[in-house]
Amino acid sequence: MGIKPNLIDLAPPKKGPEELAADLKENVFLTSVEKVVNWGRKSSIWPLGFGLACCAIEMMSTFASRYDLARFGMEVMRSSPRQADLMIVAGRVSINMAPVLRQLYEQMPNPRWVISMGACASCGGIFNNYAIVQGVDRIVPVDIYVPGCPPRPEQLIHGITLLQEKIMKEKLLQKKVS
Repeated sequence: MGIKPNLIDLAPPKKGPEELAADLKENVFLTSVEKVVNWGRKSSIWPLGFGLACCAIEMMSTFASRYDLARFGMEVMRSSPRQADLMIVAGRVSINMAPVLRQLYEQMPNPRWVISMGACASCGGIFNNYAIVQGVDRIVPVDIYVPGCPPRPEQLIHGITLLQEKIMKEKLLQKKVS
């Protein structure tokens, strides 16, 4: 048989109030539910790419290995709006494409965000005619505008980080009690 250890010897040494307070400061994390929820949302954005023109090529290159958007919580472009919470509209939107864009936006779950990428998506660009929508904000609400013709991947990454800052500042919906 082995020797039984004395349980009193295994007990941690008694700590004074100062040591306990120091342990609490090191081991206790205080925050609000709102901050935790917003942190989770900003850290796991699932984008839906809506590429319509040359800006779509820059958007696709942003999601390639060189720029590594996985560090921002975006692993893969979603192919279904029901799995996405961020729509990136890249390129010019024609009048015929506008209802499709609106329908995809309405199929996305809440909360949902929109980035308008490029001059054509933001204001019609050089196409000031009857066939092109003069700004995607006439169809869906836009959260972030990324300027350029076409914008570089670094600009889209900057727009995404701006969106993440905006998400962190959002207030959770409060139910009214009557």
